[in-house]
Amino acid sequence: MQLDHIVILASDIEASVRWYDRLLGLIGFTRQRDHVWANAEGFAVDLREARRDSRAYERFGPGLNHLGFTAPTMQALEAVRSGMGAAGFEVPEIQHFDDDRAAFFRDPDGLRVEIAVYG
Repeated sequence: MQLDHIVILASDIEASVRWYDRLLGLIGFTRQRDHVWANAEGFAVDLREARRDSRAYERFGPGLNHLGFTAPTMQALEAVRSGMGAAGFEVPEIQHFDDDRAAFFRDPDGLRVEIAVYG
């Protein structure tokens, strides 16, 4: 079995659609519908609006901690950082984990999306 999709609930659907449209486009996803993007392997990210009475994302709370994607090279990771910055979004510093490198982007609700280069 393989992972098929993930659903992310957003407090401000318009702001989140802009953010995910930019980030996911930079890492090889194409928009399939108003709020759904998929990559060449068929993995889909589905963005939906959260209920207004729900709690905000908490880093160490129960639930999804972060999404992780792998970049093939440091140049690919830098291209994502440049693309997000050019679109006016916050660009995180690259973190070092032994031989691995990663940047943790935060969506409009604070959900972290990791782009990592291993080894």
